[in-house]
Amino acid sequence: MKSISIIIPVYNEVESIRELHGELTHVLSRYDHYELVFVDDGSSDGSIDLLNELSNTDGHTKVIQFYRNYGKAAALAEGFKYSSGDYVVTMDADLQDDPAEIPNLVSKLEEGYDLVSGWKKTRHDPWTKRWPSKFFNLITRLMTGVKIHDFNCGLKIYRNSVIKTVEIYGGRHRYIPALAGQKKFKVSEIIVNHRSRKFGVTKYGGARLFHGFFDLITILFLNRYTQQPLHLFGMVGIILSTMGLSVEIYVLYLKYLLGEPFQRHIALLVFGVMLILIGIQFISMGLLGEMMARSQQSKEDRIKKIFDNF
Repeated sequence: MKSISIIIPVYNEVESIRELHGELTHVLSRYDHYELVFVDDGSSDGSIDLLNELSNTDGHTKVIQFYRNYGKAAALAEGFKYSSGDYVVTMDADLQDDPAEIPNLVSKLEEGYDLVSGWKKTRHDPWTKRWPSKFFNLITRLMTGVKIHDFNCGLKIYRNSVIKTVEIYGGRHRYIPALAGQKKFKVSEIIVNHRSRKFGVTKYGGARLFHGFFDLITILFLNRYTQQPLHLFGMVGIILSTMGLSVEIYVLYLKYLLGEPFQRHIALLVFGVMLILIGIQFISMGLLGEMMARSQQSKEDRIKKIFDNF
């Protein structure tokens, strides 16, 4: 039977920890090899003291402590680094993720997938969190091509090979399914039980929606266009140049077919020329990027050949 690591980022969840630990221990008792990796993200409410107590009495429980709050992505990345299980489950510490779903996630993963995400189809959160999340997930689904409904669900399961390949920082933890999909891992989802918050308040505000879109743009650019910059800059350049050419054709139409003097449309004429020049600059940047990417790839290939010959 495969071993399982459960990674739980913790930030001021002292009221939930003992109950969560009890539920996890009960669910995971059917597995021979498992570990609970709690990552304390700079809690100030006594969470770390309780976690240390649990780790001293339960050999399956490990604790990683941050001395200040670095954020969920950093906590997950550190947990990934120290996890040893063949399968790795992530979940939140606030009791809204149901540990009873873990066997269902394992079963789905063993159908041949590399990552299975939970889908909080019936979500027990205020509408101020639900509707922005629906919009965010729709945009992410359209832009990344990964067809799941809930990218930001904390309850997910991965094969160990996925977490060792995907690099997360900042707010990239929201896009782990997208990052895995870009690296050709097989991604799926199942509907999971989502529970109402029992203690405390959410640690995430509305600003994360805007941060999330900036992270999405970064991911799309770095992972899709790093090796093919002309695909991005060239597309923008062609669009701008085409717009500029259309403006110039319109000015010529006004001049030679309607007889209007150039002086009446000088601003439009200059605007069209500017669009064409900016478009050419974007195409040039794309070509330079392609040359740099090819040069870097050639250098890496030469280094690889040198090491292969040893």
